[in-house]
Amino acid sequence: MASARLPADLQAWVDARTRHRLTHAQVQMARELGMNPRKLGKIDNHRQEPWKAPLPEFIQHLYRKRFGREAPPDARPLEERAREAAAKKAARKAEKRARREAE
Repeated sequence: MASARLPADLQAWVDARTRHRLTHAQVQMARELGMNPRKLGKIDNHRQEPWKAPLPEFIQHLYRKRFGREAPPDARPLEERAREAAAKKAARKAEKRARREAE
């Protein structure tokens, strides 16, 4: 993954994943819930405010409450998703180029 860079929006999620010690599934859940990766620090202060649940548990609780299931059906690493999107884009571009050359 060193050669290909992630888009800025996905890089923010990768940074949040490491900073808040989230799993790939929890990151996917937070993304589906529409959370902002830069604002997760406000939610993840359960040591200062003991009445708050730890961030991973909070994300899982909200996801279960909203979607009625324990985990997303397709929880893959963001890097893998970015690689697939780049490959798909390159394939479309090559197909378009081939169509233009055929005309």
